[in-house]
Amino acid sequence: MLKFLNWFKKNSLSNHSNLVKQKISNLENILGYRIDNPVYYIKALTHRSYLEIEPELGKSNERLEYLGDSALGFIVAEFLFSEFPDEGEGFLTKYRSHFVDKQALVNSAEYLNLNNTLLYNSKFINDSYDGMRTILADSLEALIGAIYLDKGFEMTSKFVHKNIIEPIYSSGEFKKDKNYKGQLLELAHSKKQVTPVYQLVKEEGPEHGKTFTVTVKIENKTYAKGNGRNKKTAEQQAAKKALQKLIKE
Repeated sequence: MLKFLNWFKKNSLSNHSNLVKQKISNLENILGYRIDNPVYYIKALTHRSYLEIEPELGKSNERLEYLGDSALGFIVAEFLFSEFPDEGEGFLTKYRSHFVDKQALVNSAEYLNLNNTLLYNSKFINDSYDGMRTILADSLEALIGAIYLDKGFEMTSKFVHKNIIEPIYSSGEFKKDKNYKGQLLELAHSKKQVTPVYQLVKEEGPEHGKTFTVTVKIENKTYAKGNGRNKKTAEQQAAKKALQKLIKE
């Protein structure tokens, strides 16, 4: 963080960097309050690919992403624990995942227009929407970490409730079963078919931005192909597509 702070001071204070000033201004408009410690926020929105452009930054937003992920998980867990006093651990764990999964974070980040504040190398995503989704989700978690360091837990909790918990809870999205692999397994067995088999067929891209391609077969028939930044996501995508086809058979 010290290396980043030195870069920040050099660019925003000595050189009055228009880029840094604009990012902070955009963030203040998004958050609705004056930022006390800008360095946390700029760091939170610095994707590792941007280090190829500004190597002086030293490190990306990954440490803040870790902190924000932990804070987000606790805030959502506390909400569900209070909201559903009669439900057990299994219920709470299942529904917590719907509030903190990648798509939930992407939806929130897009609603906040967080893309207008990001620092990343466009070559990293190659016009890939999936690549941008990953950057948005990771950056939102890092932003939560920055809010916690700058404003404390109460302000962090308000941000998470307003921008993540309340939209999902009011829409009822958290009740939807997104375990497509589980659904596909149940449907296949109900049709007296064998257990679906997932196979990794392609792995490409740089180490920090790999894309995985997976196929799913039932009775030696390939039903669908899925892509994702990790094998789990690719398998779920493939299962979702296969589920739609198998339902029609």
